Amino acid sequence: MNKRKSFVHNVVKPSKTPRTDGKTHVQDEEEVDEEDEVQQDHSLSASSIGDIGVIESITLRNFMSHHLLGPFKFGPNVNFIVGNNGTGKSAILTALIVGLGGKATTTNRGTSLKGFVKYGESFADIKVKLKNRGNDPYKGDIYGDSICIEHRITSDGCRTCKIKNKIGHVISTKKEELTAILDHFGIQVDNPVSVLNQEMSKQFLHSKSEADKYKFFMKATLLEQMKRDYIHIKQTKALTREQVERQEECLKDLRQLFLQKKERYERLSSLDNMRQTLEDLKKKMAWCLVREKERLVEQLIEQIEKEESDCKREEKLQLCQSKVSAAEKRLQDIQKKLCTLREEQERLAEESCKMKEEIKVKTKALKSQEVVYFRAENKLKQLEKEQCLLQERIHKISHGGRRSHETEQAQHLKKIAAFKKQLEKLEKESSALNQEIKDKQQALLKGREEYDKLSMEEKNIQVSLESKLKRKKQLMASRSNRLRRFGDHMPELMESIDKAFAQGRFIKKPVGPIGACISLKDPSLAVAVESCLRGFFKTFCCDNYRDEKVLQGLMSSYFPKGSRPQIMVCPFTDRVYNLQGRGVHHPEFPSVLDCLNIENPVITNCLIDMRGIESILIIKEKACARRVMQGSRPPKNCREAFTADGDQVFSHRYYTPEHEVLVKYLGGDPEAEIRLVESELENSQAQLSRFQLHLVSVKEDIQFMEEKLRSVIMACKKNQESINKVKASITELENIEEAQAEDISSLEEDAQENEQKIESERRNAKEAQDELKEHERVLSSINQKYKDVKNKMEQLSDETEQLKEEQVKAEAVCSKLDQTLKILEKKLEDHQANIQTMKDDLSLREEEMQDCEAKAKEICPVRQQVDQSAKCIDAEITRLRQKISTEESSHGDKEQVIREYAEAHTNYKSKSSQLRDLRKFIDRLDHIMIDRQDRYKSMRRSLSVRCKLYFNNFMMQLNCCGSMMFNHINETLSISVKPPGQEKNNVNDMRSLSGGERSFSTVCFILALWEITESPFRCLDEFDVYMDMHNRSISMNMLVALSERQHLRQFIFITPQSTSHLPKSAHITIHQLQDPEREAEEE
Repeated sequence: MNKRKSFVHNVVKPSKTPRTDGKTHVQDEEEVDEEDEVQQDHSLSASSIGDIGVIESITLRNFMSHHLLGPFKFGPNVNFIVGNNGTGKSAILTALIVGLGGKATTTNRGTSLKGFVKYGESFADIKVKLKNRGNDPYKGDIYGDSICIEHRITSDGCRTCKIKNKIGHVISTKKEELTAILDHFGIQVDNPVSVLNQEMSKQFLHSKSEADKYKFFMKATLLEQMKRDYIHIKQTKALTREQVERQEECLKDLRQLFLQKKERYERLSSLDNMRQTLEDLKKKMAWCLVREKERLVEQLIEQIEKEESDCKREEKLQLCQSKVSAAEKRLQDIQKKLCTLREEQERLAEESCKMKEEIKVKTKALKSQEVVYFRAENKLKQLEKEQCLLQERIHKISHGGRRSHETEQAQHLKKIAAFKKQLEKLEKESSALNQEIKDKQQALLKGREEYDKLSMEEKNIQVSLESKLKRKKQLMASRSNRLRRFGDHMPELMESIDKAFAQGRFIKKPVGPIGACISLKDPSLAVAVESCLRGFFKTFCCDNYRDEKVLQGLMSSYFPKGSRPQIMVCPFTDRVYNLQGRGVHHPEFPSVLDCLNIENPVITNCLIDMRGIESILIIKEKACARRVMQGSRPPKNCREAFTADGDQVFSHRYYTPEHEVLVKYLGGDPEAEIRLVESELENSQAQLSRFQLHLVSVKEDIQFMEEKLRSVIMACKKNQESINKVKASITELENIEEAQAEDISSLEEDAQENEQKIESERRNAKEAQDELKEHERVLSSINQKYKDVKNKMEQLSDETEQLKEEQVKAEAVCSKLDQTLKILEKKLEDHQANIQTMKDDLSLREEEMQDCEAKAKEICPVRQQVDQSAKCIDAEITRLRQKISTEESSHGDKEQVIREYAEAHTNYKSKSSQLRDLRKFIDRLDHIMIDRQDRYKSMRRSLSVRCKLYFNNFMMQLNCCGSMMFNHINETLSISVKPPGQEKNNVNDMRSLSGGERSFSTVCFILALWEITESPFRCLDEFDVYMDMHNRSISMNMLVALSERQHLRQFIFITPQSTSHLPKSAHITIHQLQDPEREAEEE
């Protein structure tokens, strides 16, 4: 953006400076002073003629509401434009601003240029002609004595500019040229001191703030422009300093580049030496390869000779063959003996079975005979006892009398009383024994219950031990494949699924097992999560029932029908269900869904559908779980919870697992789990051993209690028998008393008859006894034979076992010898094949050696003596090639290297010189700017003092007291005006003045600024609109007086009032505007 710059001195007519296009030209102090003097002299000489930048004429067409205005030819000094409202006075001033490049907003008559085009017309033309005569014209040889500026504004707001010379030729159409003309003439159309429109004159004093008034003063005196210039210089200086700092960094890089180019330049001479060294190394490399080939051939010949002379393998093979023959012969002998023993064992087994059957028959016959014999013996004893009783009765009846009968009766009563006492004692003993039997039975029952409980616990421990052993096997298998945790055949099933999917048998590949697709965020919750999901870890998910059928067919090959993994059928989706309002959210405890890492949304949706994991909480502590679920209302959407031990908690129920829950599927490190399972196995085995010892102890106690119970029961039976005997004796004695009147003859007959029965039973018992002895003898003989056969079978079994062990050992020896024989045969074959391979390799090596030697002679005919290995030489060649390549790529052409070195040296020197000059320039600029700032402050102070004096002098002509207060620090300007008679009044508010007084104050302020500023022309629009005749007369006299003092300046005053009272003078030109023909326009 272009800036206008001018310098104002402590003179009435300050000089101007040419426009600068964004560049700062810095001069030293003496040069600046000299330039100021030259410009001042030049300005004074040009102003003495008064023909530079003065408006000659202005013509308007279709502008605002006017079809044609002008041309108005203005005088060189004072011009009054007089006319009623609507005659176009303000339109002329507005056109002047727009015609000299001003913006629409500067005119205060519109916001857009298209608003200045007359209604119904498509364009508006403005033509302004400026004088260009004197000692300092603008491009006088091109433009001549006048410059014509023509503007055309279209109805769409576009503006075009033509700048013509005196004879009407278009010189330029660029805005930059117009700006340069205005800068040269010192014209600022946006400066109210140069052009003060009607609106500004109305609102200036009582509407603007003190800061705005100060800005107005600064802008009018061009101090604002100077201030912006100095700020711009400071900013440019700061940017220049930053650029210098950056360039210093670049200078370091340039120095580094210069040093690199210099090093490359100095290293050019070493390239030839490196190339010669490389050629020598290539020759050595060629003959070194020949030497290595020769060494390889020599080594192969030595190895072949050594291998052919080695006969150990043949000897070992022959020795092994002889051992194999001996072992096979021994094995055949053992097998023959075994066959003989097996045949003998089979024969003895048949004989033993027959004897068993015979022993069973004989034993049964013996028992039957024993029954017959014991029956006969019992019947004989009973008959003998009855015979004794009959004899005793007969004897008593035949030899006893009445006295003896009474005596016998007394004795019977006495015996009955004794028997009753004995019966009473036996009954007490019987009740005590029965109580003891009950106690012992109860103790035995408790012991058996404890034994059953311990047996159940032992069985549970064994089941747990077996499950842990199985778990250990699974973990051992899962070291290589984690899928084996879910079954021994799970990896094979997954491979089958992959193959079937590759063959196109599945519409969508099944996902699973679920346990392999999930993992835990917190490993400590593994028991709780496994208790929750339980049977879902081996489950597969299918998209449709066709895929399920195919998967069932694949599973049938690896799992039996009752133990196949479960299959869930649900359509596959790429997104997880929206659980808003369904899932449980607790501030302390996570849900099962929150505890899991699940990448596949199908698995997540399946677990949500089948188990509802979004509504199940995981609460580690049991007490917390009871408090949360059962203490009050459960959390929203929470159905159940699980503890860290696997306990399941509902709102009104609590379930504890029967067995300890082991982490099977969600474990982390298999090795750590194996160690943990091994530790648990040791604990379980130790616990099982303790239970077994305790169980044996309890069993021994039960056996002891059973023995005691049996002894007590036997004692109770004996007691009962005694009681029965005593009761029988009492009954018998009582019956004897009743049988006093029996007939002795009948008793004798019974006794004789009974004696015959006794004899018959004795013969029967004797026969039964003899027959029983015969059975016992036969059975004893058969048992002895059976024992002999059994002993012989055991002996044969021992011999068989011994022979089997020998057979196993012999078979192991044979197998081992066979393997050894195969190994030796393979080794011999490999040895022979190796020799043949070595011979083939030898022939190839010899051919390679000859080829290598021929190539070496091509490279270097004379054989080279080489001390290094081929690897070292190759490494050296590679290093040299890389170095040469690097040097060549970095150096390039020799002339280019020299040229680049010279360029780098020149650039470095030039850059360093430029930076040195820039640093000096910045230091010099600092001193100049300090001096300029001091001069600027002095000029500002001088202009403010002069403005105060002029303003006060002008106000005194109306007998008013006026003052100005400048605050340059806070950048404020305070103006106070006191009307006549109110000089001692402290109120100085401008709003207390009348309209005429405010207008007069505005004129005084403008005149004061005119006294201290410079412009080719000054314009005032309706400055006297609110003045009374007295104030207007004074104002007019002041303006005319000022114009006479500045008769070389052009003044344009616009007023609707009459100018008849003005004095007649050659310096005053009055332009009377005609009233518009409104009636004609309306017609």
